[in-house]
Amino acid sequence: MKTSGLAAPFLKRITLLPEKVELGRFPFGHLPFLKGNEFSLGLGAAITILVGENGSGKSTLIEGIAACAGFPMLGGSRDHRPGDEPGAGALGSALRLSWLPKVSNGFFFRAESFFGLAGYLDEVGSMDRQGGRELHRQSHGEAFMAMFRHRLDSFDRAIYLLDEPEVALSPARQLAFLRILRDWQRSGQVQAIIATHSPILMALPGADLLSLDGGTIHSVTLRDTEHFRVTRRFLMDPDKALRELFDDA
Repeated sequence: MKTSGLAAPFLKRITLLPEKVELGRFPFGHLPFLKGNEFSLGLGAAITILVGENGSGKSTLIEGIAACAGFPMLGGSRDHRPGDEPGAGALGSALRLSWLPKVSNGFFFRAESFFGLAGYLDEVGSMDRQGGRELHRQSHGEAFMAMFRHRLDSFDRAIYLLDEPEVALSPARQLAFLRILRDWQRSGQVQAIIATHSPILMALPGADLLSLDGGTIHSVTLRDTEHFRVTRRFLMDPDKALRELFDDA
């Protein structure tokens, strides 16, 4: 697909504003990469993938970016209002987003609140943009893929913020979603920031893979992630892995 003008990434940098930090409120003082009030993250690729153990701050960072950019906290586009909204949290109010150019089109996908968003979209959305069927009449995984295939397109400039999009997807569907990510990447029209535990999604060529483990946000290769090492160790010899796991059971 040919693109005109500037290509993704459009969101160039995320910066913490010290004067907006509310000490004592989560996540300040809780997540190591936010301590010192000097957090700044440059984005240099169309697709940025955030990895890390549970509690490392992946989802918190994605939600903070989404709140700062004006997306509803239950998920959706900026003009969606899917029911009673949870608080945006303190982080979104303390971030500054630096764009070139500014992109207002986009979508915040939050796996844990997708059920509520799906009901809202079934009421107000176009069936053509969700595979021709109500999302609630599809399996969880089918509904996820209908969103990714039909609603999150690559025809106009957009930013997509995705929190654990793999949770309802089988390995085969994760591979299908990987192809969608590749199409977004090649279009030049889409920037995506994704928090995931899936080594399959982490394998996307050309993506920036950033780890939040160890207290800092730093570049990492697929094979250096704990997700890849644990998965490979298990699949290479499941019997041995299970013996070691249950050795003292």
